[in-house]
Amino acid sequence: MANTEKFLSMLGLSRRAGKVIIGTPLVTATLPSGKVKVTFYTTDASDNTKKRITDKCKFYNTECITVDIPSEKIGKMVGMNTSVCVVGVTDDNFSKQLIDFIRN
Repeated sequence: MANTEKFLSMLGLSRRAGKVIIGTPLVTATLPSGKVKVTFYTTDASDNTKKRITDKCKFYNTECITVDIPSEKIGKMVGMNTSVCVVGVTDDNFSKQLIDFIRN
């Protein structure tokens, strides 16, 4: 659980630094540019969203990771008043740290 809190904290910091793209439409629109280093999507995302994101990430050779964190918590950490199922991170250092927190 500690790594979940670290992940959320780092995600919030990444957002404040302007290195996070929020939501399926914006992430999928940005993927072709190559700016997105990693995409995270929640386990409570719809099947359609999961397929759309994983297919796009695969096509554009971008890492795509499922996070078992409620979309409401993700939304709160990135400063939204709604749930957020998909976020893309555009900074290499933030991406590496976030991946480490999820995988360890």
